[in-house]
Formats: sequence, C-alpha cells, structure tokens
Amino acid sequence: MKPLTQLTLTIALILPAWVHADTPGLPRSTPEAQGVSSAGIRDFIETADREVDSMHSFMLVRHGYVVAEAWWEPESAEKPHVLWSLSKSFTSTAVGLAVADGKLSVDDHVLKFFPDDAPAEPSENLKAMRVRDLLTMNAGHEDEVQWLEAEDWAKAFLSHRVPHKPGTHFRYNTPATYMLSAIVQKVTGETVLEYLKPRLFEPLGIVNPRWDTSPQGISIGGYGLYLRTEDIAKFGQLYLQKGQWNGKQLLPESWVEQATSKQVSNGSDPASDWNQGYGFQFWRCRHGAYRGDGKDGQFCIVLPEQDAVIAITANTKNMQAELNIVWNKLLPAFSDEPLETKPGEHSQLQATISALKASR
Repeated sequence: MKPLTQLTLTIALILPAWVHADTPGLPRSTPEAQGVSSAGIRDFIETADREVDSMHSFMLVRHGYVVAEAWWEPESAEKPHVLWSLSKSFTSTAVGLAVADGKLSVDDHVLKFFPDDAPAEPSENLKAMRVRDLLTMNAGHEDEVQWLEAEDWAKAFLSHRVPHKPGTHFRYNTPATYMLSAIVQKVTGETVLEYLKPRLFEPLGIVNPRWDTSPQGISIGGYGLYLRTEDIAKFGQLYLQKGQWNGKQLLPESWVEQATSKQVSNGSDPASDWNQGYGFQFWRCRHGAYRGDGKDGQFCIVLPEQDAVIAITANTKNMQAELNIVWNKLLPAFSDEPLETKPGEHSQLQATISALKASR
C-alpha cells in the first residue's frame, strides 16, 4: 500500500452545479452541504486503503460538487492516469457524436467501412455484423481475436471467424472497440482523439488528453487513453446530466440513454456487477448505477438515483471487491437532504488520513 497524500473536503464555493464548465475544475463543497456524511467517506477511505491492493485516487461528486478527493503517492491531482478499458466509454461517446453528425448509423454494417480489408469470401455472420454489435460486445466471436501482432489490426479482426450470429452472443471484445475507433476515423478523417477534442475534451476543460495509436495511426479505442482523475469525474458528470454541460447539449440525450441502458444480457449472477447488462461500451451496475471501467480498478461510476459520480483509479486484481466497498461503505453515506456537520467531523477525517500516512 502507498501513503495517502491529499484529501480535499472543504473548499467553500456555493455555486450552481453548471458553473464548473467555465472553470478549470468542478466546484467544491463540504460533504454535509451536499447530503453526504463525512463519517461515511472516512469509513470508505479506511476500508479501501486496507482492503484494495493499491488505491491510487478517489473523487466523489454530489449534485455537481466535488465533496471528497484523495490521492495515494506517487499519484497526484495533475498526473494523468492510464484508463485501460475505461477508454471504451470515450470511444462510444465518439460514435454517438458521429451518429449525431450524420456520419454513420449504429445499424450500418461493419464491412461497409472496410471494402478493401474484408476476406475474399466473407461469412454470412461477418456480413451481418453491425456497428451496434461492436458497441454491445455482440460481434459474434467465440474466441479471442489475435490482432496486436498483426500487420493490420482491422484486417486481423475481419479475418477472424464469426461462429455466432451477431447480436446473439456476448463476448467482451477489445478489438471490437478498436474497430469502432477505426470507423469513426474512416467517416470523419480524424482520430477519435482529434474528433473528441473540440466536441468533448475542450468543453469539459480536459487538457492534454493522450491516446495511444495502432501501427496504422488509429486511436486504439479499447484502451490507451490517459486522463486525470477529475477528468474522469467530469465525463461521468456529463453523462449524469444527460449530455448537457454549461447549458449546452454536447451529447444527444437519446445517445446517453441508449449507451447507458441495458442493451444486452451478460450473465445472471445478481451479486456480480459484471452480470447486470451491457450498453454501448458501458456496464450496468447494481443499485441502479452504470459505469465505465478498466483493468486494475479504473472506474467512472454514475449513480443517477443519488445524483452522484465516483471516479477511482487503482492497481488491484479484485475489481468486484473494490465495487463492493463502494456499495457497502459509500452508498449508505448519501442522504436526500443536507446534513448537519457534527463537531470535529472534518478534522476526524483529516486525522484518519494523517494516521494512515504515519502507519506507512
């Protein structure tokens, strides 16, 4: 475990939730002013520090205000973090914007965009594959596409066997997200990173985003994006606000609804947050929430019922345990009304953090 170096709880900005769009960061507030218990936050941080292999950062946004934030060394507020597969939700957003721009439809067939890369005799299932099937991880594959060592990643994807009818078989499929990125680049003439900069990153005040590319110069899509923790929180807040930011509709509300709703089933275990359904590169969660996530514990969790967003970065092998701590410790800290700040509550939270540092 690494020592916790920063926790911010009490920056007094009494501003409307939309003001953050004109400022470098989201506005801050005390937890109790936004109906969150400092004691509950303290319990969450202590438990996460103790039980998660390696926490890197945590940010909680309620009613549009950051009410708690923390970084464990050597992470910091200004340091970009690898998002791994949380990148997929940003690629989905690029697809949604391209759809809104009239560049493509989710019902377009994938081969339409790659006339020169298709096998000489494509299978019926490959010919039937649509953009929608890529978005929902229902491309029809049974086993993993061997693509990273291929000379051309798109050709490797299209040459892989498709034994299932697209739309009928869920299989988590990072190469499918790469194909979404490639399609966006085909129809816009820009990489997903370039396409999102004026449409998403700049309006949200996300500076210097970096996205790794394939040998063909295409944003990887399924991973490779690096952002700060607050950038993750802003992205979640945009979705919580149904695509609105500073009074402008950056992303169509209809896309937000489609992307974050259950489009396909992906399991039947009620205790698993990986069995609650899948949208357009977003996972459904228990407790009415949805999320983007990435390997080793990167999370952007949106809780519409609580009007909250949780951003977490970490390096853990047990992501379900990480989510369980959110549900068991943080969720009960929410109230429908502002709370009275108990004497010493904030200082107790700060003392807890200091004790964690001293113990390491």
